[in-house]
Amino acid sequence: MERLALYSPSSATSAATSFSRLSLHHLRSRPTAILRPVSTIRSYPSTSRFNLSGSRFNLFHPKPFFLNPLSKPTSRDQSSPKLINASSDKPVIPIDVKPTKPQGAKLIPLIISVSIGLILRFFVPIPPEVTPQAWQLLSIFLSTIAGLVLSPLPVGAWAFLGLTTSVLTKTLTFSSAFSAFTNEVIWLIVISFFFARGFVKTGLGDRIATYFVKWLGKSTLGLSYGLALSEALIAPAMPSTTARAGGVFLPIIKSLSLSAGSKPNDPSSRKLGSYLIQSQFQCAGNSSALFLTAAAQNLLCLKLAEELGVVIANPWVSWFKAASLPAFISLLATPFILYKLYPPETKDTPEAPAMAAKKLNLMGPVTKNEWVMIGTMVLAVTLWVCGDALGIASVVAAMLGLSILLLLGVLDWDDCLSEKSAWDTLAWFAVLVGMASQLTNLGIVGWMSSCVAKSLQALSLSWPAAFGVLQASYFCIHYLFASQTGHVGALYSAFLAMHLASGVPGILAALALAYNTNLFGALTHYSSGQAAVYFGAGYVDLPDVFKMGFVMALVNATIWGVVGTFWWKFLGLY
Repeated sequence: MERLALYSPSSATSAATSFSRLSLHHLRSRPTAILRPVSTIRSYPSTSRFNLSGSRFNLFHPKPFFLNPLSKPTSRDQSSPKLINASSDKPVIPIDVKPTKPQGAKLIPLIISVSIGLILRFFVPIPPEVTPQAWQLLSIFLSTIAGLVLSPLPVGAWAFLGLTTSVLTKTLTFSSAFSAFTNEVIWLIVISFFFARGFVKTGLGDRIATYFVKWLGKSTLGLSYGLALSEALIAPAMPSTTARAGGVFLPIIKSLSLSAGSKPNDPSSRKLGSYLIQSQFQCAGNSSALFLTAAAQNLLCLKLAEELGVVIANPWVSWFKAASLPAFISLLATPFILYKLYPPETKDTPEAPAMAAKKLNLMGPVTKNEWVMIGTMVLAVTLWVCGDALGIASVVAAMLGLSILLLLGVLDWDDCLSEKSAWDTLAWFAVLVGMASQLTNLGIVGWMSSCVAKSLQALSLSWPAAFGVLQASYFCIHYLFASQTGHVGALYSAFLAMHLASGVPGILAALALAYNTNLFGALTHYSSGQAAVYFGAGYVDLPDVFKMGFVMALVNATIWGVVGTFWWKFLGLY
């Protein structure tokens, strides 16, 4: 129903009769007023707030400004204003029909998710090697994972229901169910979101990326290399792929594209924007795989590996050494391959360096907060690299960095409180990690891995062949997941156990699965937080996302499989 606003022109009496229902105040000694549609009234511009998770933009939509030049209305019931019918002068009851947002869980996804667990619990015989408690926890865990895929409720809410069920059914005690909330790795992930917010708030990430555009941006291919390399530089100190995408690189790409006449949701998108989005999206997985602290799920992978007895000494350095050669080659190859397979219409961008230089001039010299951010991140990365030798845990280094940012005013506590994605991650991450850990303790993971290992042995597969089959399966299953971290929490432990049971060297298996976790983030438009950000920009069509995601998955598998095999042999991982 169209909303109406109040005006008072002089010739109002005749015009008023054209409306069957008018919303008028009781006026004192004023001409009869008519109403005009809200759309004709000036609206003040809206404001917007960006959530650093990158995957969502919370907009405060513009609200019409109602101008009433008349005197105050007479006393009336504010809760239920009376309306006057222009033809009969009788009060009528206003009818305001507003669309209501669906409340509660989505029924069909809820039924399917719960049914999966119930079928396993009550209709599948319990194997002799498994205890009833472990089987019951597995059924709850599977329902939880199904809910992560089907989304009957938001992820955090659904995970909490799974946790409540495990305590209510006495499958787990309260302390064991909530034990993962004190996990160091989970808190390190939470703090990483705050670091990412600092990069965006100070503008440091934007400044670094703009410098690369200035240096390498004379051509479209050079521009894509500049953006990719700048992300690789920022990644170890900004451990949120979504924040990097939404807070730093997407705004730069959109600005460059629009200046070249490349508009979203328009045929002109292929001029520049589509290529830059695809290139940055596909490169992001390799940037995340390059450093242990470049993505939240990396830290979780190593924590889960430790629970299965695979301990990596000096993890930050070991991770970087093993990833360096295949990741660098993939980063160098990806923009060029996409340039051939998904070419931009605009090949040269001579105006980009000038635009970047102008933007840097407008930004002015490096601010005090940016210097503090640089110093803090250098300190944090140094402690992450040398933490084992100094006896300082990674989470303690992160806590120290966050404390410095809070003390010096780069971040305030409201910044931390408003980082909803961090607290949401804490909630559902802890639930998944806690359940996965208890499944390991109760022997479910060992039982499942032994069953798979026997099947692979029956096929007479050597450990390298089993390694390839399991890695490919782990990768392809991600078509069913909308989160990299959710995938890790659900399947990493099980697949690592299968590798170990098949005779794959432990460190090789743990690292390869972790690298794989980053690479499948560019498979689809829903496969990761940055995927949602880049697809939401409107520059890439959905079929192209799936097509290029599949093609680049094959490219990455070839590079990491071939180069990685020789490199990891050289490093002595097998």
